[in-house]
Formats: sequence, C-alpha cells, structure tokens
Amino acid sequence: MPNIVAIVGRPNVGKSTLFNRLTRTRTAIVEEVSGVTRDRIYGKSDWNGREFSVIDTGGYVAGSDDIFEEEIRKQVELAVHEADVILFIVDATEGISALDRDVAGYLRKSDKPVYLVANKIDTPNKSDAINEFYELGFEWIFPVSAANGSGTGDLLDKVVDHFHPDEFEDLPDIPRIAIVGRPNVGKSSLLNTLTGIERSIVSPIPGTTRDTVHTHYKGFGFDFLLIDTAGLRKKQKVQNNIEFYSVLRSIRAIETSDVCILMIDATQGFEAQDLNIFSLMQKNHKGVVLVVNKWDLIEKENNTHKVFEEAIREKISPSSDVPVVFTSVPQKQRILKILETSAIVYENRKRKISTSKLNEVFLPLIRDFPPPMSKGKQIKVKYVTQIKVDFPAFAFFCNLPQYIKDPYKRFIINKIREMFDFTGVPIEVFFRQK
Repeated sequence: MPNIVAIVGRPNVGKSTLFNRLTRTRTAIVEEVSGVTRDRIYGKSDWNGREFSVIDTGGYVAGSDDIFEEEIRKQVELAVHEADVILFIVDATEGISALDRDVAGYLRKSDKPVYLVANKIDTPNKSDAINEFYELGFEWIFPVSAANGSGTGDLLDKVVDHFHPDEFEDLPDIPRIAIVGRPNVGKSSLLNTLTGIERSIVSPIPGTTRDTVHTHYKGFGFDFLLIDTAGLRKKQKVQNNIEFYSVLRSIRAIETSDVCILMIDATQGFEAQDLNIFSLMQKNHKGVVLVVNKWDLIEKENNTHKVFEEAIREKISPSSDVPVVFTSVPQKQRILKILETSAIVYENRKRKISTSKLNEVFLPLIRDFPPPMSKGKQIKVKYVTQIKVDFPAFAFFCNLPQYIKDPYKRFIINKIREMFDFTGVPIEVFFRQK
C-alpha cells in the first residue's frame, strides 16, 4: 500500500514550496498570502527507490474569523488521520508563533511519527535558529530550505525509515481490480454481490468501509484480486469532510491496481468528485471501467442511457475512450458485464505492439500528415517503438522533438487508438531525439 506523507502547519510557512520540491512540480500555488492553499493537493514522490504520496494541506488555523479556516483545519486533521508520516513546517525566520503552538498541541496527540521542519534556513549560519523550536516537544527538527532544497535529503532519509513494507508482496500475481468511487455509490454492495459473502460492511451511512478490503475472486472464468475501498475509520467522523477520505482511500487503491472500476450514482450523475477520482486514475495510467449504478431508479425514455453516457464522455473529454456499464447492483443487472469489461481493459493495458508493426503503420501516416513546420524547420520522424513499461507508452524518434506541440501528440494518440484497441487505457506518447 502506498505510504502517505502529510505536510501541515500554519499558513505561509512554505508548505506548498516543500510540496513542489518533493513532487518536482509546480502544482501547488505559491504566494505570500495566508491561506492560499484552500484544499489538499496530492502528488507523488520517491526517495532512494521508495515511492510515496504527498498531501499538501491548507494552513492550520484555530480561532480565526476566516470562513475558510474551519474547513482548512478539518483538512489538516483528516490528512493527519490518514498519513503515515507528518511533516510539521514552521518558519525559522519568524520563530515560534501562537499558531505553531496550536498545531504542535494537536500533532502531539497523534500516534504518527512527526518531524518538525524548520523552513527558510537558506545558509548554514542560520541553523542555530532551530534551537527555540525544541520547546514544541518534538525529538527531531530538520533545518531546510524548501526554496533551494538544502536539508531535504537528510529529512527524507529519516522519513522513509517509517514506511511500511509492500503489503502486496504475498498476494497472488493476478489482475488487481479496484472498486473506487464516492461514498455510498454501491462499492461494497458490488463486492458482496460478486462474492456472495458479507465481507464488507454495507450501510447507507457514507464511509463505513473502515479499511481497504482485498478479496480473491475466482468464478465464471475470472480470477481477480478485488480491492474495495472508501470511507472512515471512525463513525463519529462521518460529517467531517467525507469526500476527502474517499479521495485518500481511492489514491491508495488506484496506485496498487491494474484496472479501476469507477462507480457513480445514476441518481446524482457524474459529479466533480467523480471527475477528480477519474483524473487520478488517468495520471496513474490505470485502466478504467465506468459503472453507473442504481440505474433502476432512473425514469427511462427512448435514449436515456445514450444521453447519460454522452454527458459523461463530454465531462471526461478528451479521455473519452472509456467503457461505460449501466447496472443495478441490488437487482443484479449486468454484474458479470462489469467483470467482462474489466478483463478486456486489463488485456488492453498489457497489449504490446511490435516495433515492425508500429513503423509499418505510422511512418507512412506521418509522411502524409507530418508535424507542422516550426521556425521554418521540417520535423522528420525516423523510428517508432513501444516503451517497456506497464502501461501503453510509445516513443517517436525524430530530429527536432522540442518543436512537437500538444495538438499533434493528441493526433498521434487518436491514431494509435484507431489502429489498435486500447479502450479504457490512457496512452502516453513521447517524441525523442534521434
């Protein structure tokens, strides 16, 4: 199961800058204004071969009049609840503030490993500034500069010591199918229907699946590891930002799966949270089967399902080459269709196209439809091959890869989908120097 590191602290101490440093991105907004990060931001990182997820939270603030601050405080609490390691960021140039003490008091109640990160130590002669922070009661304090990266290596060396081992090592080497979606869309009911065993708690209260459940499913010619995920560890937290729990559990399931069954509630439609989860699947290069549950509760006309499906495809565009299955789990409608489609998407994700076939198909195509000239220079593609990774990825070797624009990449991806069956699977295309 992927390890999660949560970055917490009061506003404007450099949490988003550290997030960007760890994930090698500029995803988080960095601005010298308190409370810029209103939501958690999720990213991936690795250190010495150990991959982990990073959650950047909004600043923790207690007793503020800002209408957003209560939600930000909840986000921190939820991130801490799910994290394996917590990085508590303070501003070493400002010293200890009352808010730092508030955060420290909350974190000391946690049973998670907490490292205090004294940020903005840009030069070694500033390192003495960390001494006053021992007052906050944490054993480990790391002087770092999130802006230039100094000190982050020592910090990460310590962080990865707390990571749990791969929990999947002893599981069978069979397709891993994650059942993912917002709370209360029918994920546990689907698993129970398939297995005939009340393995998961089924309740109308969103978030009663306390932990990710793995079930070895073998029947009707299928042999899968089904991963059911969602919800809360404690029922009293049901009111507290349940959607965030859904996303965090979804992250863990998505990262360790081959194919994701994204379940949505037909009575609610395809909502923003569904799109967020779908985007996570795409970013992690997982196969996707979109399942519309509770279809029996929808009043039907002649083209109801077609209109519904077109609305979904419009929202997930341009990643619209995804199979959609309409079902009612209680009525056991098209349950096996979900498994059949998942098996097809799994095979599509594994599909390998020979180098000779790729060159036979794409070199003439590119000659007929070449990339647009750039700065008066003609781009010539010489060679195509599939990259050896666990999802469909292709390298096009050419003389001037830096001039290839996104519209042409999308054109090539669409042609790959036309020529070969990769339905339900994201495709990556790279143009490289010959």
